[in-house]
Amino acid sequence: MEIQISSCEHLMYVSEIQQEMYDSAQRRGTGIAKRSIEYLSKKISEGNAVVATENGEWVGFCYIETWSHGQFVANSGLIVSPKFRHGGIATLIKDRVFALSREKFPNAKIFGLTTGLAVMKINSDLGYKPVIYSELTQDNEFWNGCKSCVNYEILMKKERKNCLCTAMLFVPDNNKVNEVVNNQPKNQYQNEQESNLSV
Repeated sequence: MEIQISSCEHLMYVSEIQQEMYDSAQRRGTGIAKRSIEYLSKKISEGNAVVATENGEWVGFCYIETWSHGQFVANSGLIVSPKFRHGGIATLIKDRVFALSREKFPNAKIFGLTTGLAVMKINSDLGYKPVIYSELTQDNEFWNGCKSCVNYEILMKKERKNCLCTAMLFVPDNNKVNEVVNNQPKNQYQNEQESNLSV
C-alpha cells in the first residue's frame, strides 16, 4: 500500500471518494458535510490531500483546509474504503495528513470536529485536546460548510456553541501563548493506583 501526497494522477478516484463520504454519513446517520467533486478535485490537484492506494485501487483519503487567513488548519474528510477498514489505515492516513499540515502551516492551530470515537482516539494520540467550539475558527465559511450535515439545525439552535460533534484542537509549540489548557481534574483514583504499583 502507498500513502502519498495527492496530485493530478489521483483525480481518477475523486468520484469514488465523494460517494463513499456520502454513503458513510448516511449509514452513521451523523454528519460528514458533503463536498462537491469540484472542491475535492481542487484539494487533490493542489497537493492538499493524502491518498492511499493499493494496486491501483483507492484505499483511503483525507484533505487539508485552512481558515482565518491560515491561523487554523483542519484535516477533513477522513475516509477509508469499506474493503480496507479495520486494519489501522485511518491512523496511517491521519498521521500523514497531520505531518503535511505541520509542514505546510507550521504556525497554525490544527482542529477537527468529529462524532467518531476512532477519530477522537487518533487525534488524541497526535496531541489534540478536546475544546469548546469558541476555541475553533470563527470563519463563517467554515461553519457554512456544515449546512449539508444532518445536524446543522442543532448547531444553529445552539448558536454554534456546540453540536453532536466533539471539537479537538492541536496547538503547536511555537504558539504556546494561546495554548489550550486541559482543566480536567486529576483522576485521584488513578493516582492512588499508580502509587500503589510503585513499590
